[in-house]
Amino acid sequence: MSTQPTAANAVSHVHRDDTGSKLGMWLFLFTELILFGGLFIIYAVYRFNNGEAFHLAAKELDRLVGTVNTIILLTSSMTVAMSITAMQEGRKKFSMALVGITIVLAGAFLLNKYFEWGHKIEKGIYPKSPEMMNMPHGEILYFGLYYTMTGLHALHVIIGMTVLAVVMRQMSRGVINKDSYVRLESGALYWHLVDVIWIFLFPLFYLLH
Repeated sequence: MSTQPTAANAVSHVHRDDTGSKLGMWLFLFTELILFGGLFIIYAVYRFNNGEAFHLAAKELDRLVGTVNTIILLTSSMTVAMSITAMQEGRKKFSMALVGITIVLAGAFLLNKYFEWGHKIEKGIYPKSPEMMNMPHGEILYFGLYYTMTGLHALHVIIGMTVLAVVMRQMSRGVINKDSYVRLESGALYWHLVDVIWIFLFPLFYLLH
């Protein structure tokens, strides 16, 4: 009688360290929070020293655009959270659809941001532009932070979309299933981080006029 392990037995003995994977993701998210936390502190210091200039510069931003993007990201956070529940219940196709919707919403956010930035650039408000360099020092600082922080956030949105696309592919191949979905949870955690960062950026740039 053969004692060689079958493929099924080999799969069943694959070591999984879900707790370690989750801890690793939380540590990674902590480093991201440190990065943006430093930028928030810089913003607070500059705003304290240039309050009036920041107030005037903020009027160039459209609150409606910021509000729409906030709604988009909050909705995407809901859909990715629902995808975990659906996977836990064994509803694979519905879970994949929810992840797909999350990716589409992320694309809508970036499209909205593209038009917003495009409008500013058409007005000559962009780093090192003649229009911007003629502004008071405080306004230059404001727009410099605006492009840096929202641009860095947009990069994280793109990374998040890529992560979720990989997760979705693994779901389709059965790598992620109702008995093993820690990768889906990790992808969702990263996406929640993207949302949380925007929740801080939105009032700092769009509401505090």
